[in-house]
Amino acid sequence: MYKPEPADGLVEERLGLGHLNQHLGYFVRRLQVVIFKDFIRELASMKLRPAQYSVLLVIEANPGSSQAAIGRTLGIERARLARLLHDLEGRAWIERRPASDGRTHALFLVYDGAKALAQSKKLAARHEAHMTKLLGAKRKAALLDLLKDLG
Repeated sequence: MYKPEPADGLVEERLGLGHLNQHLGYFVRRLQVVIFKDFIRELASMKLRPAQYSVLLVIEANPGSSQAAIGRTLGIERARLARLLHDLEGRAWIERRPASDGRTHALFLVYDGAKALAQSKKLAARHEAHMTKLLGAKRKAALLDLLKDLG
C-alpha cells in the first residue's frame, strides 16, 4: 500500500494501528487516497478530476441523459453536479440541451469533449496499469468484482 516518504533526514516512526486494523473504512479510504493521487497526477495535463472524468464517461455512454439521472448514477449531489457540469460546459466539452419535456436538460459530449475524453482515456489506462501493478492483477480483479457487487 502507499507509504509516504519520510521527511529529509528523519527516520520514519512506525506506529501500531490498534483496533483501527479492524476498520474496513480506514483501509478503503487509504486505498482511495492512493488511487486518486495517481489518477490526478496521471491526468494533470488534462486538468481533469476523477468526478469530471466519471461524468464524461457516463455522458458518452448515455447521450441525452438528464442531469438528475447522471447524478443518481454516480452518487453526486445536485449542487456539486451543477458546478461540475458548468465547468465542463465552460471548457466546451459538453452541451446541455432542453429535453423533450421542457423541464430538464439532456447532456451531450461535443466534438472537443469527445477529443478530450479520448485523450483522457489513454491517460486513465496508464493509471489503471499503475493500480494493477500496485495491487496485482488477480487482487485488483477480485476487488473490482466485490465492489461492483456491493455498489
